Amino acid sequence: MSVFYQCHGNVGVICIANPPVNALSHAVRSGLVNALAEGIADQQARALVVMADGRTFIAGADIREFGRPPQTPLLSDVITQLEACPKPLIAVLHGTALGGGLEVALGCHYRTALRGTRVGLPEVKLGLLPGAGGTQRLPRLVGVETALEMITSGRFVGADEALETGIIDTISDAGTPLEAGLAAAQGILAGKQTSRITGQLPTPNANPQAIAAAHKHLKQQAPELFSPFRIVEAIEACMTSESLSAGLQRERELFLACMDSPQRAGLIHLFFAARNPHIVPGVENATPFEHVALMGEHPLFEQLHKAAQRAHIKLTNAPHNATELCILSPGSHADYPSTATAIALQVLTEPAPATELTLVLAESGPFHELVNQSADAVTQQRAALTLKALRVNVVVSRKSGLLNTLHAAAEPAAARDKNASLEQATLSLAENGCCYRESDIDLLAVEALGYPRHLGGPYHQATLAAAAKKDTLS
Repeated sequence: MSVFYQCHGNVGVICIANPPVNALSHAVRSGLVNALAEGIADQQARALVVMADGRTFIAGADIREFGRPPQTPLLSDVITQLEACPKPLIAVLHGTALGGGLEVALGCHYRTALRGTRVGLPEVKLGLLPGAGGTQRLPRLVGVETALEMITSGRFVGADEALETGIIDTISDAGTPLEAGLAAAQGILAGKQTSRITGQLPTPNANPQAIAAAHKHLKQQAPELFSPFRIVEAIEACMTSESLSAGLQRERELFLACMDSPQRAGLIHLFFAARNPHIVPGVENATPFEHVALMGEHPLFEQLHKAAQRAHIKLTNAPHNATELCILSPGSHADYPSTATAIALQVLTEPAPATELTLVLAESGPFHELVNQSADAVTQQRAALTLKALRVNVVVSRKSGLLNTLHAAAEPAAARDKNASLEQATLSLAENGCCYRESDIDLLAVEALGYPRHLGGPYHQATLAAAAKKDTLS
């Protein structure tokens, strides 16, 4: 059961249990509706609490449902029912309350958060806008300027800022969400705190200056993007619509326009590309190496030392009999045991060292590339897992790798031709089997070489162009 209801004295508790992040799956949405009905019908319960089990409140939509036809109840309808609850309805936030998770909280009548909680509406990063009332309810609580900045940037907000701006009503020092929820409910029932229905709050004052400033900022910073400008339109509708329902209808229209945008498809493509680029297909039950030697000197080694203790990996500055993995700085020629696997760090554009594995260091961005030159797949996977445990994000590849080829294609090209050069280069990389997944090419091109994120990557664009050409000819 993804959602269950229990009564604690005179407080009914609706608890979401959909690990690991309590995503808003169809089962959770349906469960919320059913549990809400149970709580409303419970004559013993004078107030209701919505909370979640585990390490976080609702962290957003269920990514397994991305790209599938929507199933009822839609989240917007669930939140409308929550907001219409005749009893005080308290949301207890902990961990993160993101996207639809924050929209659920906004539909409740009171919000309390444990310390360390972060909230946000990051849909813009996927080429979307909050489609379940976020652009209509948040401005009613925090005002137009704060809502514009928060939603167009997609940034996360800590509990202190959320309290200061009015997103939440209190920060709780309780040890658990249940304790925090029961305490908040009793405070409301005793008249010590006041609950309020967000959708019934007055619309924010007309602020054409803020709208104009947001347009100007976006045109300067991201004129090619689609969804941020639709967000501004939706928040403007919050100010000008005659009712909440009219504003929600306009938000829905703009949300569907974002769904139809090619940018949304490209950004979703990259979102999935970034999830497990360190996984070697077909390898199961691999484990990180436990004994690692760092040979030579490199700034990356300091980062590895900081992460090693938490990762339960033993690092040494020289190999010994138990050493399983040696990481060699560029130019290091020290001997290492023949029984150990070696990863040589390679500066981009420099010749590849003669080792089983090479870690090509990107000049910017969060991802480096772990190239398999002669190791077996299990060894590469164990090395990738070791680096991930040491807080180094890697994309796994093979043969000649990806970054050097992409960099070589982009470097000599004029700025206007850089994207086309990258797109052309990706086709040969995929054809020659240098990647495990074509999306890995896109991820590195965007994160390390500055290919426009909203286009989804050069291989993504190259295949779209090929498909369009084929359709034209057929």
